[in-house]
Amino acid sequence: MAAGAQLGGLLLLLHRASFRTVPWRDDPCASLCSSAVAMRPVASEAEFEAAKQRLGQLTSDPGNEAKLQIYALFKQSTQGSCNTPKPGMLDFVNKMKWEAWKNLGPLSKMYKEIMKALEEAGKDESAFAVITGAGDYFCSGNDLSNFTNMPPGGIKQMALDAAEVLRRFVSSFIEFPKPLVAVVNGPAVGVAVTLLGLYDAVYATSRATFQTPFSQLGQSPEGCSSYIFPKLMGAAKATEMLLFNKRLTSQQACDLGLVTEVYPDNSFQREVWARLETLAKLPKKSLAFSKQLSRDAEREALHAANLRECQCLIERWQSEDCMAAIAGFFQRKAKL
Repeated sequence: MAAGAQLGGLLLLLHRASFRTVPWRDDPCASLCSSAVAMRPVASEAEFEAAKQRLGQLTSDPGNEAKLQIYALFKQSTQGSCNTPKPGMLDFVNKMKWEAWKNLGPLSKMYKEIMKALEEAGKDESAFAVITGAGDYFCSGNDLSNFTNMPPGGIKQMALDAAEVLRRFVSSFIEFPKPLVAVVNGPAVGVAVTLLGLYDAVYATSRATFQTPFSQLGQSPEGCSSYIFPKLMGAAKATEMLLFNKRLTSQQACDLGLVTEVYPDNSFQREVWARLETLAKLPKKSLAFSKQLSRDAEREALHAANLRECQCLIERWQSEDCMAAIAGFFQRKAKL
């Protein structure tokens, strides 16, 4: 799984269901139907302090539970999954903070939550599903701290388990029965970029960028990108992204067919949601049947590509050059 720092900023899954609000949070815009999962946003200390200040400006106290969740998300975004000892029984405050961070769970849990959300959205009365980022990023890549938290079976077991979770995760995108739309609200790194080829439409802000730093981290492509990207943009341009880590601007990604349309950043949210409001009025069954006609032609090839990529990653995750690249990543991060 390609990575930046974390699988952060991805994925607030929104799906249409007669404009009803589904769990995760109440949305002040009743026309947006939210379901399920927001993953770790990228955050710096300065950004966290600014968020705390904004929290203090609320007219009513959001309560300790909300504050603990904010703290936990910050720890997850800056340090990855909780791997510190549990505070003592009488250290009540730090114990509550630790439990909030610990309860966010590992990356595999978040993948499974997204799969569950997609499954539910695929069965409800919605016309289509929308995935967007929470915060300033669409996604900042996978959580590399997973490589420092080895299961009892060691690195081989970690690689096998992670590859199976990834295979099922990507398969849930391949098999999603309705149109799937990405609203790319900021920079995107890694798996969130490779998966874009499995969406039916991708709308991006002009400030978004797209990067898949696989070789930089001793890894290899995933998300069916080794199959889809050369078909979308040609072998040479796909090589620049998948092998040579080239970062694309929104307009470059649009010119290459990875993005459907680019909107000015200052009007992005207003314009893109207005467009989705219009699209949501189209006949639902017609959208679903048309999506399946297109997907059926590629379904077998996509699953085969997903399997090949996961098998390659099992080898990559156990390799010396992958471990050396990830160790170098953490050394650079520690100096920041």
